Amino acid sequence: MTEIGAVESPAGRHHAWPLEIRLSADRSRLSVTFDDGHIFALEAEYLRVESPSAEVQGHSPSERRYVGGKKDVKLIGVDRVGHYAVRLSFDDLHSSGIYSWDYLYELGRDHAVIWNRYLEGLAAAGGQRERPGR
Repeated sequence: MTEIGAVESPAGRHHAWPLEIRLSADRSRLSVTFDDGHIFALEAEYLRVESPSAEVQGHSPSERRYVGGKKDVKLIGVDRVGHYAVRLSFDDLHSSGIYSWDYLYELGRDHAVIWNRYLEGLAAAGGQRERPGR
């Protein structure tokens, strides 16, 4: 695994704070260890389809898009954004989402609910996880 590095906590914060962020050697998973003991292994596909970007989330809940064809997407970059987030870059060239520590924690904690909502939304939109032609 490639270590992204320890993240220093600012004074006075009240949320779970990441202690370590690691990208798997095959670039398919990001592991985040939080100071409350939780460790989340988040698949690249999951992170991509739940990107906090406007492309995925829209500007309101009614604009939410269920992006398909990302089953085999890989992470190609993890860059810190200040003391509060990381910007993730994917091999499909998506890199506009900024993942706050709270959002990464939510994605890990609520994985089953969020993933099922995505799968249901994707199916309702007639999409599929695999890229067309595969």
